Amino acid sequence: MKKNMGLMDRAIRVLAAVGIGVLYYTGQINGTTAIILGILALVFVATSFLSFCPLYLPFGLSTRKEKV
Repeated sequence: MKKNMGLMDRAIRVLAAVGIGVLYYTGQINGTTAIILGILALVFVATSFLSFCPLYLPFGLSTRKEKV
């Protein structure tokens, strides 16, 4: 599993997950929306910590800067 996520990509995903958490705890989202966004937030956090996004593979994308 080759890392394909850069620092900024990872930071944005973590911030989005935190934002979703804040929306949930303040009661702005609930029900099915909260469940779907909660799962998305967990995926964002997991991919950020692994520095790997499986959806980037089929498209050959990488936001990580390669060291020369």
